[in-house]
Amino acid sequence: MDTEEWLDIHFTRPLGLLWANFFNAFGVHPNVVTILSIFLGLAAGVMFYFEGLTYSLIGIGLLVWANLYDSCDGQLARMTGKKTRWGRILDGFAGDVWFFAIYAAICLRLMPVWGIWIWLLCAFAGFICHGKQCQLADYYRNIHLFFLKGESGSELDNSGKLTQEFQSLSWKKDGAWKLFLFFYRNYTKSQEALTPAFQRFHSALKQRFPSALPQQLRDDFRAGSLPLMKWANILTFNTRAIVLYIAILVGEPWIYPVFEITVMNVLFFYMRAKHERLCRDLTQRLDTYETTL
Repeated sequence: MDTEEWLDIHFTRPLGLLWANFFNAFGVHPNVVTILSIFLGLAAGVMFYFEGLTYSLIGIGLLVWANLYDSCDGQLARMTGKKTRWGRILDGFAGDVWFFAIYAAICLRLMPVWGIWIWLLCAFAGFICHGKQCQLADYYRNIHLFFLKGESGSELDNSGKLTQEFQSLSWKKDGAWKLFLFFYRNYTKSQEALTPAFQRFHSALKQRFPSALPQQLRDDFRAGSLPLMKWANILTFNTRAIVLYIAILVGEPWIYPVFEITVMNVLFFYMRAKHERLCRDLTQRLDTYETTL
């Protein structure tokens, strides 16, 4: 409940669960569902290229459907015990493919009027702003779950361990996984580079409390992190999708990348500043928690 949006709790998750039960009845693997979501997202992008209400509504419906499958694959993985790192990486890749297709469709649609400038606008909005926003939001949600539920309840990874695993693999024997791991390690490195205060805090925690974190420390972190989860959620899917739908329906797709660069970036920097300050404050107070063990 700490890390879920109202729309996910009351709409996306329940419908995703229905799909999960459906696919489970036929023995479909969660990764297959993720791949299906990729094709749905690509099809949505194609529809957004065309003008007209019918194409817009079809594209919106396809992207909503893709998002339901994005919810379904995780629930199906937990339901069947088929939760793997392959699935987590593929799940993140799926969202990237959706929005790559969407940005490309916007560029191609507006190029006759905007020329090369729409490509520059969308490249900045997508590769720089959108990418960093999603990386940080995903990282902060997993950090929150780490303090709330421990390592088993989060997907908080470490680039150092991923590098060791990457170096231990052979391109000849493990080529596909090594390639995936290469990109996932770089993704994790980028998350860590955005959060220097948390990295110092996390390192200090491992030195001082190697076996278990004091409950008071966990409670204090949750109290500071919980108000930021609403911003992390805004920086994921639902808010940007709603703005995209509005921009497409009113026939002004340029609104979406401009929204990414302006509003979403303001939230990104605000959330990052607040989270880093929380980590610095708790690092300075670590001595007080040693007496609570």
